[in-house]
Amino acid sequence: MTDLSISAVNHQVRLAARPLGLPTGANWQFSEAPVALPAEGGVLVKVLALSLDPAMRGWMNEGKSYIAPVALGAVMRAGGVGVVVASNNAAFAVGDHVAGGTDVQEYWRVPAEQIQRGGLTKIDLRLGTPAQWLNVLGMPGMTGYFGLMDVGQPKAGETLVVSGAAGAVGQTVGQLAKIKGCRVVGIAGGPVKCEWVVRELGFDACIDYKQAAPAGAAGVANWDAVREGLKQHCPDGVDIYFDNVGGDILDTVLTRINRKARIVICGAISQYNATSAVQGPKNYLSLLVNRARMEGMVVFDYAARYPQAVAEMAGYLREGRMKSKEDVVTGGVKVFPATLNKLFSGENFGKLVLQVAPD
Repeated sequence: MTDLSISAVNHQVRLAARPLGLPTGANWQFSEAPVALPAEGGVLVKVLALSLDPAMRGWMNEGKSYIAPVALGAVMRAGGVGVVVASNNAAFAVGDHVAGGTDVQEYWRVPAEQIQRGGLTKIDLRLGTPAQWLNVLGMPGMTGYFGLMDVGQPKAGETLVVSGAAGAVGQTVGQLAKIKGCRVVGIAGGPVKCEWVVRELGFDACIDYKQAAPAGAAGVANWDAVREGLKQHCPDGVDIYFDNVGGDILDTVLTRINRKARIVICGAISQYNATSAVQGPKNYLSLLVNRARMEGMVVFDYAARYPQAVAEMAGYLREGRMKSKEDVVTGGVKVFPATLNKLFSGENFGKLVLQVAPD
């Protein structure tokens, strides 16, 4: 039933205050709790790794959204992978590797009702590593798959542009679109990321939005470079834009869309730490002129179909047609606050994963 010492301590990270702008140390509280064995029908999971995603910033805000905000004082919400260390459920054995909403803590006590709702899933490490189960085989991969296939509806020969191209969702979207026969142009920050998505992932081109201005001054973003890059690499326009960034990049791409284009609104990381009103699209009339469609997507809507996407993309990984890059940070839950903020500086390269414990 168990391989756990009952004296184990669970270290957790809780939301202490709602942030205004970029989260700081004042927004977090570290806590400890004794580890309890699972109740009837439940299991206890030792958390191995956590998925750090831009969506977490939105979960910290109070207000109506697609999911309830994290309550003040609650353990911070997060998805993760782990290993079962105690079980009172016949469907899960000690040693099984699993995935689910572990939250930012070292141990996850999963009640029977959560398991019955599908909140705990076995993962097969023959299909991918734990980090890959948080990337292409996990929520980012599911986001990219269903956002592209169901909302973007790619057709061979079309041109797709994806922002955040070197990130968790962007890398899946671009590779999958190439497999489906599209021309793929990424937008990413920095020459190293751009070179990687072209050379390693097979994108047709990548636009560096941090490219220095013509005078040689280095800037945070160079919209002229984005505009010129789109003209150069999308001479026939853009049929699908998969947006992970929002803001000025979205506006710039809207000036290049084709008739019947599809704009997939997945995220808007440029706006998540805004201290004023969120900036909406200024060039939205391009949707009218081009009879185009802009549609938001939330990955949880497709939960019943995750196995379909996992099976397909695990096959691509096995065949070498798809790659999965993770930026794995060690240090456990104590480094969670600083690691999360890497997402908003663009410091991470690949899917950001926090290792909580070695497997």
